[in-house]
Amino acid sequence: MRAISKLPPHHAVALAILALPQMGAWAQSAPPSGTLQTVTITAERREENIKDVPNSVSTLSGEFLDVLNTSGQDLRGLSGRVPSLNIESSFGRAFPRFYIRGYGNTDFRLNASQPVSLVYDDVVQENPILKGFPAFDLDRIEVLRGPQGTLFGRNSPAGVVKFESVKPGKKLEGYGSIGIGTLGTTNLEGAATIPLSSTVSTRISVLDQRRSDWVDNTWEPGPTQKLEGYRDSAMRAQLLYEPHKQFSALFNVHARDLDGSARLFRANIIKPGTNDLVDGFDREKVSYDGANESKLKTMGANARLRWDIGQFTLHSITGYETLDTFNRGDIDGGFGAGFLPPELTGPGLILFGSETADGIPKHKQLTQELRVESNYKGPLNWQGGVYLFSEDYTVDSYSYDSLAGNAQDGYQRIRQKNDASAIFGAVRFQATPALELRGGLRFTRDKKDLQVLAYEASGFAPCFGPTIGAIPAPPKCTIEQLAGLEPDGDLSAKPSDTNTSWDLSATYKLTKDVNLFGRVATGFRASSIQSASAFNAKSVADPETNTSFELGVKADLLDKRARVSFSAFRYTVKDLQLTAVGGTSNANRLLNAKKATGQGFELDLTAYLTDNLLATLGLGYNDTKIRDGGIAVAVCAQCTVKDPTFVDADGNTRAIIDGNPLPQAPKTTANFVLRYGIPLAGGDFYVLTDWAYRSKVNFFLYDSVEFTGKASLEGGLRVGYLWNNGKYEASIYGRNITDQVRIVGGIDFNNLTGFINEPRTWGVQFKALF
Repeated sequence: MRAISKLPPHHAVALAILALPQMGAWAQSAPPSGTLQTVTITAERREENIKDVPNSVSTLSGEFLDVLNTSGQDLRGLSGRVPSLNIESSFGRAFPRFYIRGYGNTDFRLNASQPVSLVYDDVVQENPILKGFPAFDLDRIEVLRGPQGTLFGRNSPAGVVKFESVKPGKKLEGYGSIGIGTLGTTNLEGAATIPLSSTVSTRISVLDQRRSDWVDNTWEPGPTQKLEGYRDSAMRAQLLYEPHKQFSALFNVHARDLDGSARLFRANIIKPGTNDLVDGFDREKVSYDGANESKLKTMGANARLRWDIGQFTLHSITGYETLDTFNRGDIDGGFGAGFLPPELTGPGLILFGSETADGIPKHKQLTQELRVESNYKGPLNWQGGVYLFSEDYTVDSYSYDSLAGNAQDGYQRIRQKNDASAIFGAVRFQATPALELRGGLRFTRDKKDLQVLAYEASGFAPCFGPTIGAIPAPPKCTIEQLAGLEPDGDLSAKPSDTNTSWDLSATYKLTKDVNLFGRVATGFRASSIQSASAFNAKSVADPETNTSFELGVKADLLDKRARVSFSAFRYTVKDLQLTAVGGTSNANRLLNAKKATGQGFELDLTAYLTDNLLATLGLGYNDTKIRDGGIAVAVCAQCTVKDPTFVDADGNTRAIIDGNPLPQAPKTTANFVLRYGIPLAGGDFYVLTDWAYRSKVNFFLYDSVEFTGKASLEGGLRVGYLWNNGKYEASIYGRNITDQVRIVGGIDFNNLTGFINEPRTWGVQFKALF
């Protein structure tokens, strides 16, 4: 540990000790052995000690992020690594969905919005595809729980996940890392800061993650025979110009290129009447008659300018993002269809074939923020600014006939434009030496415009009625026929929303090491739109608002050998936007529930049990409920529904979901880490183990036996050796070391289809600093 403390600050992070969620036990500089260091965050747009921020915040940094990247993990690997955070995806690596305190959105459409905002280097990543940009060469990740509507704006009523890249410094330094693991996994990562002059420096960061195909398609005519491999590459180039202390300009260009498999849906892997895997399940095999591919390219740039003008600091943040993606999969998870002979369909009952793809061929996002903050020496300080957001993109959706050589038999193109503007302000007042008060206000205007530009479909097209297994397919529908099915004959939607969000908080210093805090805050998510398609009419969800109350304590204990943060909360979401997916057709319909409630707590605890043994514990409890007796949703045909049901006028079975938990909302999340390090043979030897637990979850709005995900406990192990003053590191790692197999999501409209978690991997890593 003494050797590590001689390293540059962010290198010490990467090698000193595990920077797991809990209050950021390891952050910017290495403390004396057995002492926790101060953690600085920017959760309220200023650099502050995390203990002084009146909000439930956890951080991730350093060695733990290195552990995840080395094993080829994407952002889903962060799930459960801080209290009350869950991340899942039905698109694999391309489209993560975030949930904080049980509050998120299961919508799989590419124009979906989420109530958890992801901010990368001060620029919001609004489209769900942008949210999957890899986490590499980061100073830290901050997870801000609860509404963040004042300083971060719309679409953040559940919270914010904030990424901060390592910035260029004043001296030549960097690192290189190579990891090699089972399943043909490789991870190459590196970064270098290169000073170009006394006022200009640059930092180049690169990542390349690969895995071989390890799943075989046993249906020989299937167009894709090998699956689950990927190549995921990303880069970031930064240029810092800092001629004097009064001005700095940081420019950032970044890109990602992903080529791999889409999510593997597996037909009838759930044993009827249970949520168990069927007997003889083999995760290394599927039987597909459909194609599978996932391709994604993103590129972006931003400029962050800062002027110090006496008692004020002016910030300008300009961002640009664009992407191109295409994702195709065998959605029914098998081959054939129910009307064919048994030997030509399976595994199990496949009612009808479903093979679809979605892509975004054109996309651009522009953002601009101007913010000024005061630097008074007195008790009152403030910040305020204006924010502009503009997004314009098209989404292509395709369907294919797997029984006709995978020929395309349906197509839709939509265009969505979204423009938003906001004005905001926040104040801080030191009322007494012990009491600080904060408040903020933000006014937002948000406009969306969605249009269906092209539409043609057959088979299930509503203008001909459902025709399961119809041969030959009926003539194609036209966009005019689709419009005729809309109540107003209009396929477009143009909602316009305004909202005023606010927050009030107080921090009271009980002692120099113990702070009490309270916070009440609001946030909102703007209206959402889903276009009319072959399975459902156009739907528009009105904006939702969240009001949250929170009380907590943050403390450094035992001369900074331990640190604790505890918060209790209750929130109410009014007009909650819900996505009713599946049922007996591949539908996706938006609706509003009157409200939903959530209550619980988070605990972050970090402690040196000895000078060499560090332990962290994170615990989140989230009790969520949908509160609307008037909502009923379609249910699966082959599963055991536990909710009250009825048959509607069209003969469809529907479930009443009042009182159900929010989907993908585990009641309990927990994480635990132990790191033991000792000096050995002129270096430092360490053993690290980390574990993440989540309780059971409902995959859908209704409650069914089969589509309830079992509780999950996944563990990791890392054994390593540092030498030459921490300049070199060699390690052996394992992820999901118990090789636990869990169903983590499902498709309910056709058969008992599910998809599973990542398999166990073992590997070795070598890392060098310079």
